[in-house]
Amino acid sequence: MNKFEQLGLSESLQRAIIDLGFENPTEVQEKAIPLLLEQDIDLVALAQTGTGKTAAFGFPVIQKIDANNRNTQALILSPTRELCLQITNEIKNYSKYEKGINVVAVYGGASITEQARDIKRGAQIIVATPGRMQDMINRGLVNITQINYCILDEADEMLNMGFYEDIVNILSTTPDEKSTWLFSATMPAEVARIAKQFMHNPLEITVGAKNSGSATVSHEFYLVNARDRYEALKRLADANPDIFSVVFCRTKRDTQAVAEKLIEDGYSAAALHGDLSQAQRDGVMKSFRGRQIQMLVATDVAARGIDVDNITHVVNYQLPDEIETYNHRSGRTGRAGKLGTSIVIVTKSEIRKISSIERIIKQKFEEKTIPSGIEICEIQLLHLANKIKDTEVDHEIDNYLPAINNVLEGLSKEELIKKMVSVEFNRFINYYKKTRDLSSQSSGSERRERDDRDGAPRENNNGGATRYFVNIGSRDNFDWMTLKDYLKETLDLGRDDVFKVDVKEGFSFFNTDPEHTDKVMEILNNVQLEGRRINVEISKNDGGGRRDHNGRSSGGFGGGRSGGDRGSAPRREGNFAPRREGSGGGFRSDRSSAPREGGFGPRSASAPRTGGFSDRAPRSSEAPRRDGGSSERPARRSESFGDAPRERRPRRS
Repeated sequence: MNKFEQLGLSESLQRAIIDLGFENPTEVQEKAIPLLLEQDIDLVALAQTGTGKTAAFGFPVIQKIDANNRNTQALILSPTRELCLQITNEIKNYSKYEKGINVVAVYGGASITEQARDIKRGAQIIVATPGRMQDMINRGLVNITQINYCILDEADEMLNMGFYEDIVNILSTTPDEKSTWLFSATMPAEVARIAKQFMHNPLEITVGAKNSGSATVSHEFYLVNARDRYEALKRLADANPDIFSVVFCRTKRDTQAVAEKLIEDGYSAAALHGDLSQAQRDGVMKSFRGRQIQMLVATDVAARGIDVDNITHVVNYQLPDEIETYNHRSGRTGRAGKLGTSIVIVTKSEIRKISSIERIIKQKFEEKTIPSGIEICEIQLLHLANKIKDTEVDHEIDNYLPAINNVLEGLSKEELIKKMVSVEFNRFINYYKKTRDLSSQSSGSERRERDDRDGAPRENNNGGATRYFVNIGSRDNFDWMTLKDYLKETLDLGRDDVFKVDVKEGFSFFNTDPEHTDKVMEILNNVQLEGRRINVEISKNDGGGRRDHNGRSSGGFGGGRSGGDRGSAPRREGNFAPRREGSGGGFRSDRSSAPREGGFGPRSASAPRTGGFSDRAPRSSEAPRRDGGSSERPARRSESFGDAPRERRPRRS
């Protein structure tokens, strides 16, 4: 039985729910829908981004609308054009079996006369951004004096964007006897002021603790020197070949500059900020949703309303000016019950902000160190091996096998594997073995002093520990905690005997003290997991970091493309393709329209590129650049990057 049936929804809405594949309501839906259906009330609902708020107000408002009345009966205000369109599409999907219900989106950047014409034809529900709605009211193009329902979605974001006066003016135009439903992730003073002024004894529901972060998002911070901030970003990207992330900067200028540098260094990146035209914004978002862009560098304002599935990481390249904004940033990942990670790159002068954020989101940050070059090399190498193993063979290659076998005749299996992997790996290892440690020399000193005062365990160096590679990871439904528990139970070890657990997609790392090495190798190499034999090997590196009190690795997380300490990473030889010109933001592409997938493994013509080397030569500093916005480069490099010179590899002849 579909649990939505128990919420009191009509049969037509339940049919739409089945078509959409919804099975179980989220917590905010379970709490809000029955209340809103049973009576006409004012409601304040506090829930994080990505918890299903649109359905929580969408289903009740559809069921309460009189389809035979063509007048506007409900107004939904949202902060951005993207979110406005998203809500409109979802309301249309929810009401697909409701005859006569029309929904119109009203937003800037489109023809106001066409929007007015659509409303005049009959729109029971209007979904609008505050600025455009106020403009239409001023021109007399819309009548909301008789509406029954007014819904403020992402209310705190609208107010953060400066729409307070518009919202007050719009609400003042609506009737007093309407029902007002306010949905917000946080409850700052301005939101409380709106609720007090325009709502009558509102009921309040809260999903999780008020202003708290999502339980599906883990929070990490990396302490670096200010001059190494950009290099740290590249390291964190390189450490996870499957990253799909939003990188937040405070200003439009820094956003554009970071995106330009990532593109220049060969990453699948683009900028999203207020200086882009609407066509450029649409082009960037289309590419991001299609996973042609792995690292979307955005300002807080431009990123509001982004609803893209399966974002793995949110990277705070710079912390926001308002601490509450951090909650909105981290809410871009860890949606629909999936796990996500929020990363903060901080300098020593910013470390105290971490404590302030912890108090607001009611979750602890884990301190980690930037992964070493050797650790990144090992991660990328094993990622390549997994990609090769999982690649589906296209049998069109069979016609070429005799010639290939002749070329490779005389090579043993071991020699062939070494040569194949070395084609990519040699340049990578040669590049990274020259790089330096990016961890701040005073790493976490202030943080650890605070932890000592709070009674948190001190770090343990574990310099003599044994580090292992094991061929199970997140694709086997493990995270660091469940894998640690599994290893403890399988090996019959104590809680603190397994530590520095670092889970990747198809493999993981963990540490034990040396006295357990024989036991680990003997037991795990004879264990099967769901019919697949577990393989464990002793890793060549020590994990690149400390043992923290959560037992998690202080190594890296990241992904993307090979970058390095300075300048661009080594590039793949051959097949130098021209950059594809496209809309907004700027991203690199291969000859096919879809980027290359995975590590530095074989290229797929249809899959997104998720890491590894470029197959093009490094760009000359004089080469023209697609920047997705202004064609002019900022006059000087942002202070965010520091003053360290970046080494550039010479263009290939």
